[in-house]
Amino acid sequence: MFSTLRLVSSLLLGVAFLMVGVGGLSTILAFRMGEAGLPSTVVGVVTAMYFVGLVLGTGFCHRLITNVGHIRAFAALGSLMSAATLAHALTLDPWLWGTLRFIVGFTTVGMYMCTESWLNEKSSNEIRGQVFSLYQVVLYLAQGVGQFLINIPDQHGMVLYILTSILMSLAIMPVAMTRVSAPELPKPVRFRLGRLWNISPTGMTGSLAAGTAMGAFYGLGALFAQQAGLETHQTAQFMGAVILGGLLLQWPIGKLSDMIDRRLVIIGVSIATAAVCVAIMDKNVHNGSGLLALGALFGGLSFTLYPLAVAYMNDYVEADDLVPASGGLMMAYGIGAALGPVVGAMLMDAVGARGLFLFIGAVVILLAIFIAWRITQRRSLPVEEQGDYQTIQRTSPIVYEMYPESGGDDVDEDPEDDTRC
Repeated sequence: MFSTLRLVSSLLLGVAFLMVGVGGLSTILAFRMGEAGLPSTVVGVVTAMYFVGLVLGTGFCHRLITNVGHIRAFAALGSLMSAATLAHALTLDPWLWGTLRFIVGFTTVGMYMCTESWLNEKSSNEIRGQVFSLYQVVLYLAQGVGQFLINIPDQHGMVLYILTSILMSLAIMPVAMTRVSAPELPKPVRFRLGRLWNISPTGMTGSLAAGTAMGAFYGLGALFAQQAGLETHQTAQFMGAVILGGLLLQWPIGKLSDMIDRRLVIIGVSIATAAVCVAIMDKNVHNGSGLLALGALFGGLSFTLYPLAVAYMNDYVEADDLVPASGGLMMAYGIGAALGPVVGAMLMDAVGARGLFLFIGAVVILLAIFIAWRITQRRSLPVEEQGDYQTIQRTSPIVYEMYPESGGDDVDEDPEDDTRC
């Protein structure tokens, strides 16, 4: 067990470096584009390309890892990511930056796949749940820490790109230097989105809405703070408060959803999230600690929507279908995350900074209305038949192999389907 934990700790260290860099870069770029006076819609399109890369990169990266192996693929993807990060310093051109964001998203999902397949392979069933939970905590903490990179002085506009590139390069080391044999990569799996919709419209809609809301926040949160008049350090604090706050309510909300109809919890969380969005739009809270508290509450609530949707869907699928079906929800989340920054930015151009949280609030209210209607169409599952809620982020499909209830079993399906998870 201790040898396993030693291996896992080195991989998690690499993940931490990666997520500090990736999480910080997203905020840095949105902030820089805002400083340059680019329209919000342009910023939204550029930041959305990261999520497009995440969605489209899965199939290619799987083939790459299969053909050249985990270590070579991880090193190649990490090097490409590091180079793309440095290339942002060449010029602030939206077309170039959009392409670079796509590359970073594309390479990120491949590096996730390498790391998660290693974590899954080396985690026995006895400690799989602990490793899964620790992995999720590292993701949250590292992303939160990354938000504070924008506080570092950068007189010539190069330091932050160099620093994030260094962090991404450091992420390669734990994997590149390992002497442990590479794990077997789970085969690509499919789960037709139409079938997934028939099984759980609530799960699929919840994932789509969560992706739309979270994609809008990740892509435009720093721009909102800037347009709202926050200083650089305040922007970092606000973004960090939201992301780190994402851990605060995972356990109590998850526990509650295990005890009652999960749909009621999703409705309650959606309404509460909308209320917090309204409060954040109030300019009177933008200059004090109240905004940080509201940001942490927003993160604590909204970051549970996706795991709630996954948990609800898992209650209705067979054990053998859990991994591919969860991957289908990941695709729905990714589609929403690619659309969210674009639509949210258009609203910001129309009504100002508050347009971001006006958009997110509208998305979660529509989700609550839809699920309220679904309650009238389908009886709730008995509580004793529900599975356990798990904190989870949208990384790569391999993460569901680590999902405690999956048992870590591979699912062999047709790799050519265009809904590859």
